[in-house]
Amino acid sequence: MSDLIAKSAMDRRIAEIIAPVIEDMGFELVRIRLMGGNTKTLQIMAERPEGGIEVDQCAEISIAVSAILDVEDPVTDAYNLEVSSPGIDRPLTRLKDFANFEGYEAKLETADLIDGRKRFRGILAGVEDNDVLINTDQDGETVTIGLNYDWLAEAKLVMTDELVTEMLRARKAQAVDESKFDEIEAETGPQEE
Repeated sequence: MSDLIAKSAMDRRIAEIIAPVIEDMGFELVRIRLMGGNTKTLQIMAERPEGGIEVDQCAEISIAVSAILDVEDPVTDAYNLEVSSPGIDRPLTRLKDFANFEGYEAKLETADLIDGRKRFRGILAGVEDNDVLINTDQDGETVTIGLNYDWLAEAKLVMTDELVTEMLRARKAQAVDESKFDEIEAETGPQEE
């Protein structure tokens, strides 16, 4: 399991427990984080393989995941469970995410210094083998940098007007197909002649 999906040892343990449940339901685990605070929050991001997820599907995942976590009990303290979509300015956690969002602006951070820096911002330029390609601006020129996927500590899309427009377009394309519903016939009152 990639560190981008599950960072800590506890995140990875929980992911091992819940990923099969989520996958059996037809979804993919995008990211999991157990976050501290007065009451911990277990944040799970999931989506359909082709992208997107509806609120009722998040609720279904929440119910299924709650059941398995109650049995396995990996988190001993009280916690809140939060199941959501990755959102528009989503984290990029799987190699396929970098390919799917080619052409969009992203921020990448590596675990160690690469050529004197850890943070890279630019336009995703796809994937080549195990390298994530990103076009960055260096001294007024666009340079393509290849970063090994395993070097990445954080990665996310940058919310831009272009990204929002594309997400809305994709959402509209996934709109409800009304032909799948039964026709509702209007009941009419007595006819006057």
